[in-house]
Amino acid sequence: MSKSYKDIIADTSANIAKLRKGVPEVLQGFYALSGAAGKAGALDEKTKELIALALAVAARCDPCLGYHAKALVKLGATRAEIEEMLGMCIYMGGGPSLMYAAAALAAYEEFGGAKAAA
Repeated sequence: MSKSYKDIIADTSANIAKLRKGVPEVLQGFYALSGAAGKAGALDEKTKELIALALAVAARCDPCLGYHAKALVKLGATRAEIEEMLGMCIYMGGGPSLMYAAAALAAYEEFGGAKAAA
């Protein structure tokens, strides 16, 4: 299945504009938070956008992928930077799953589930 992230963010932006009319204070607060969180400080804007794109991958949010990928292009992120960040996403998606799988087995055993063969 092919996705157009340009279309996804255009559609999402149009729907957000409609939502803004119904709950303007909420959207105003969200955009204030977005601006404050994304502002350069100890971390530069590009680093913060790399983090945002990584979180978008973790959350499986297609519109978020579009918005943050677009921002990273504007901020001059290289393909190598994106690929290395995505490598960490792959690692962290796999690692936490492994850790929770082990914990789930321990919980099963703690509640009397079949013990592993010694």
